[in-house]
Order: sequence, then structure tokens, then C-alpha cells
Amino acid sequence: MRALQEDEARALLSACRIGRLGCVDNGEPYVVPISYVFEDGSVYSHSLPGRKIEALRAHPRACIQVDEIENDFEWRSVIAYGNFEEIRVPSDRRSILSKLLDRFPLLTPVESVMAQDAAAPDSIVFRIPIDRITGVSEC
Repeated sequence: MRALQEDEARALLSACRIGRLGCVDNGEPYVVPISYVFEDGSVYSHSLPGRKIEALRAHPRACIQVDEIENDFEWRSVIAYGNFEEIRVPSDRRSILSKLLDRFPLLTPVESVMAQDAAAPDSIVFRIPIDRITGVSEC
């Protein structure tokens, strides 16, 4: 096993599409999968209101974990750390949502609810600027 260089870890974070968001909810670890875009040193995503958003608002420190697994003996894994920030400026929200929808053209859970209800839910758009990243590889 070897440690990934920072540029290797950032490249893997950029290449992956689904990560696991780790945060703290009522003193307990809470981990959920998210779709995201990594750009300009930040992970961008969106969510309906709920448990993860409430947890992130209460304790903004979070991490994103991604991996690439070929088999039991060939894999790479990265954990990136940062602080949750909601994006509230309408033009910034539109820009990020556009990038997310470009990367994920099929309906995501947020858009699925919109299609079912025919009304736009209050989607939260957020970023986690990465201030620390680590990674390991077994190859």
C-alpha cells in the first residue's frame, strides 16, 4: 500500500461521480452517498432539506470519501476534508445546478420529486472547499 500524492488524490476526486459524505449528526457519525462535481478546489452538490443538511448546518466540518476499486488487490481511496457552505446567490446556484445536471443528465432524487409534485422543492445547493486531502492506493 502507498500514500497518494496530493495531485493524484485530487485527480481521483475529480474523476469520481459518487462519493460518501461524512458529517456529525447529534454526536454520531452520519455517512450518505452524494453525487457531486469537484471544481476549483471545492466539492459541489445539492440536496433536499433533511437530516444531512440539518447536520451540516449544525456542524459544518465534513468529509467526502471516494474510491476506485478494480479488485481486492487494485484500488485507490481518497478522503477530502472541508467545511460545508450553502450557496445562496441565485446566479451561483443556477451555475452549479447546471454543472451538476450536465454531469448527471438523468433525473436525480431532487428532480424526481419536482417531476412528481410539479412544483420545485427548496433544493439546497452547497460546496465543501477542500482544505485537506489524503489518499491510499493498493496497486
